[in-house]
Amino acid sequence: MTLYEKTFESNPIPYEINKVSKNYGKFKALDEVSFTLPWGKIVGLLGKNGAGKSTLMRCMLGYLKHEGKVSLDGFELQHRDHKVFNQVAFIPDVSGLDDRLTVKQTWNYVRNMNPHFNIERAERLMAKSSLPMNKKVAKLSKGMKTKLYLLLTLSLDVRYLLLDEPTLGLDIAFRKEFFNTILGEFFDEQRTIFISTHQVEEVEDILQEIIFIDKGRIILNEEVETLKHRLRIVTLPADRLGELEAHQPKIINHTLGFVSAILDSTIEIEGAIYNRPKLADIFMEYVGGNNEAV
Repeated sequence: MTLYEKTFESNPIPYEINKVSKNYGKFKALDEVSFTLPWGKIVGLLGKNGAGKSTLMRCMLGYLKHEGKVSLDGFELQHRDHKVFNQVAFIPDVSGLDDRLTVKQTWNYVRNMNPHFNIERAERLMAKSSLPMNKKVAKLSKGMKTKLYLLLTLSLDVRYLLLDEPTLGLDIAFRKEFFNTILGEFFDEQRTIFISTHQVEEVEDILQEIIFIDKGRIILNEEVETLKHRLRIVTLPADRLGELEAHQPKIINHTLGFVSAILDSTIEIEGAIYNRPKLADIFMEYVGGNNEAV
């Protein structure tokens, strides 16, 4: 029986974030953020640049001092509290691997330093990874470094996996492999993945819950399917623009003689065309548009 399985037997309390605030001088990066990460779900965190996504994850891990409480298994986590890593693994946008070590030396270091390291799983993952075991980390490509970091992280017996823009700068083929590996090797009904990403389109189909954050505040936290049933894209000929404007959407798109907007699914307009919205469409309706990336 693994340490993960022994821990889960105790029926722990979920990961809870309660009124967490973080200031950098006069700038409020987080403003009383509260939510609970459920078990066995893939949860997305979506926000513009500077919305507070990375700050939130670092507060959840105890990297940053903050106001409010972060609790795991019913215990409040303190600043730099190593106990968080008994249940949580973290993959940031920068791996932090030691360039001086070889792949094999890195594997041995993590194995020897972490009591939650699952040697059997690690050996299986590394065997099919095609990583050059005797090559120094400094000589690896960004994709190979990310793969090494990912496989080492997936070798840990933990219940929560936090991903902060993990595939930033990687090509589309590797991004697909990255998420397929996580789904195949980590996720199950007792483990949770929390993803912050700008490439929402590549994870949209695997997300079960979504959190929108804007200017440091949570503005939406909902099941993805519930959200998409509650809203829809309504399209009309451009000369009927006023009928959309009457419902006061934040964003109206103009395309080839037609106008469209996200409206409540209970709204019926004669002759309109209705389509299922994407998360990016819904996000822009909630926060409004500007030139910053989602």
